[in-house]
Amino acid sequence: MGTLYVVGTPIGNLEDMTFRAVRILQTVDLIAAEDTRHTGKLLQHFEVKTPQVSYHEHNRTERLSELLTKLAEGKAIALVTDAGMPGISDPGYELVKACIEAEIPVVPIPGATAGITALSAAGLPTDRFVFEGFLPASGQARQKRLELLQAESRTLIVYESPHRLRATLPDLANSLGFHRPIVIARELTKLHEEFWRGTIEEAIAHYRQKEPRGEFTLVIAGSQAEMPVFSEDDLKAELLQIMAQGVSRSQASRQLAQITKLSRRQLYQLALSIPGSDLEVTKENLKEK
Repeated sequence: MGTLYVVGTPIGNLEDMTFRAVRILQTVDLIAAEDTRHTGKLLQHFEVKTPQVSYHEHNRTERLSELLTKLAEGKAIALVTDAGMPGISDPGYELVKACIEAEIPVVPIPGATAGITALSAAGLPTDRFVFEGFLPASGQARQKRLELLQAESRTLIVYESPHRLRATLPDLANSLGFHRPIVIARELTKLHEEFWRGTIEEAIAHYRQKEPRGEFTLVIAGSQAEMPVFSEDDLKAELLQIMAQGVSRSQASRQLAQITKLSRRQLYQLALSIPGSDLEVTKENLKEK
């Protein structure tokens, strides 16, 4: 039985490559790389001659069985991504999961990762944090994810590309608040590394005037508000009171979401579970009063 090595590589500065990572890449039978051309430059720099095979989002289905077969035959394989630790916002976790299910040993070779690197120097709480990776690009999936993060008290870590940053900052402001502290880390460990600190509102203004360039990691303060705890019965009662005034389920959910800071979709699903007869009874009770 072979071994899969999950090898961290630099996120920018080549001096962050570990001695252990170089040794493993030199001694394994094969390197599974997200982009063989990109990794080829890294291997050339460290004089690693090990052959490569591509393993990325678009070929992972057919490549997975091939890699598992080689591992079952006793081959040692190193999994690398373009930068940082494999499996973080890339398909590497699927190979790791498949190896575990096949009882193939998986050995991590730690290295840099942008989220933790940014968090360590952001100056926001580090005792508890949430890694969100890339938010959904658009639509309902994006809105739903942002709504779920509204009441999150832990520090948030989000990745973003330069061409979407200007759209993401207003979305964050609308969901998390314009005055929420944010740290924007750019080009980490590289020549033009930069940390920008301020509120989300200030970040919007800053990047209206400055063209976003490079890869971004956003570190956002968690919610400081003490969110009251509402039981399902309490929420249903509030929805009934609002709907009894002739307001639709959708409008009632929107109104209650603004008051409670809970997800409008969550409240709407709750509103749909309220029988129509309950609404009619409530209307009658209000008329009697």
